[in-house]
Amino acid sequence: MKKILSITLAVIMCAALFAGCGSTTTEVSPSAADDASTQPTAEALSGTVSTNGSTSMEKVIAALSEAFMAKYPDVVVTYDATGSGAGITAATEGTADIGLASRNLKTEETGLDAVVVAIDGIAIIVNKSNTVADLTLEQIGKLATGEITNWKEVGGADAPVVFIGREAGSGTRDGFESIVKVADNCKYEQELTSTGAVIAAVAANENAIGYASLSAVGDTVSAVKVGGVACTEATVLDGTYAIQRNFNMITKQGVELSATAKAFMEFALSDEAGAIIEKAGAIQAK
Repeated sequence: MKKILSITLAVIMCAALFAGCGSTTTEVSPSAADDASTQPTAEALSGTVSTNGSTSMEKVIAALSEAFMAKYPDVVVTYDATGSGAGITAATEGTADIGLASRNLKTEETGLDAVVVAIDGIAIIVNKSNTVADLTLEQIGKLATGEITNWKEVGGADAPVVFIGREAGSGTRDGFESIVKVADNCKYEQELTSTGAVIAAVAANENAIGYASLSAVGDTVSAVKVGGVACTEATVLDGTYAIQRNFNMITKQGVELSATAKAFMEFALSDEAGAIIEKAGAIQAK
């Protein structure tokens, strides 16, 4: 009898145990599991994300990197300001997780994917003392190619035009020359290797004109209107400002990004990043 009672109690206890376990089980749908896997916790995400490329994207990438590292303290995002061409090469050769290009990929640049992170206006900048405040695309083109050599031809002072721009391979140069339709025809007095250097050179020469990313233009130079339209975030967004281009993140096809690099790209495209990009002077791509 004792033996029978013991067996009965054991059966009851096991049944209760299984019932208790079953009551705490929660089913997770495949989609929910996938969502969770793409949103790592701060504790789970660590490592380094290396970016390389466009100097025009410096403020945007710096702002995104700072916010991302604050969110994930064990992550370090690095940035090498080498120019768009070098950034595309870095993505191609695998020397950076993400290449940065302030222009779209060319036909011959195959085996790569480009994701538009932001849209940026290319401001036409002049020295603060220059009285010219508005130029047409045609006038800008002629100033760039040397067809117009004196500022008085466009309503300015009787002074020579000094045209300053970026080096070959620059995304900003490519964007400017392709939109203004002056590719390979510009007459540069100086070809400089960064957006900041162009701005500084124009600020130092009262006869200078150049181009620079809207996100980088401060109060040391003046941005002229183009066809009556000022270069602002609003006019870039609504498409009324004529000289604008994409900020792209470049990755190599067939190469899987690390979880950390993938998370950084997803963060850059998130709604959360919109205000960060806008504060950095560009507009989030939608």
